[in-house]
Amino acid sequence: MKYGQSILTQIADRLRHWPPAPALPDTGRREAAVLLALTAPGEPEVVLVKRAEHLNSHRGQVALPGGMWEPADASLLDTALRESEEEIGLPPGRVALIARLPRRETRAGVPVTPYLAAIPREVALCPDPRELDAVFRVPLSYLLDAGNLISDRFEIGGEWQELPCYRYRDHRIWGFTFQVLVHFLNIALDARLRFAHLGQKLAPEVLAQLARLEEEYPQ
Repeated sequence: MKYGQSILTQIADRLRHWPPAPALPDTGRREAAVLLALTAPGEPEVVLVKRAEHLNSHRGQVALPGGMWEPADASLLDTALRESEEEIGLPPGRVALIARLPRRETRAGVPVTPYLAAIPREVALCPDPRELDAVFRVPLSYLLDAGNLISDRFEIGGEWQELPCYRYRDHRIWGFTFQVLVHFLNIALDARLRFAHLGQKLAPEVLAQLARLEEEYPQ
């Protein structure tokens, strides 16, 4: 596979029916937006953040830059861009939008709209220590390799669960962020990622969720 502008063009072509138009939250609901940023030129990398360990919620978890919509935001797109600038110092003017991906809900039931974009490889990113412990990049080729799909134990609500994830260096990419990335890889690059090799370790409800994720392949 040839990386760089060619793969970004391929992605944009596959997702042309999802233009990156601004969207507004549904009335009366708390909503969030995140930025799925790919670096260019060269082999694309996905920009991810590690939430600070001192936070009260989701501490230490890997996520996409973004956050909750605020009344001052003109749209969920503005939310994703504002939060990305606040969290990692990404100037909105360096963001080339590609697509608005479908809303997905977190485990807590919060709708989140992911915006897909390209950013310059050389842009300097710096995590805000009030919110983040790190900002890092994962090669797209790593995420496309089904051999890097594993499972691990996570504590959720005081209970331990075996869940699918990527482990990249010292980071574990799981939960909502994992689902957004897998969905993106499947629809934009026809990755057809499968999870059968994890079946004996995962609970039936987790397997059912993964089966639904597999059904989101392009037709």
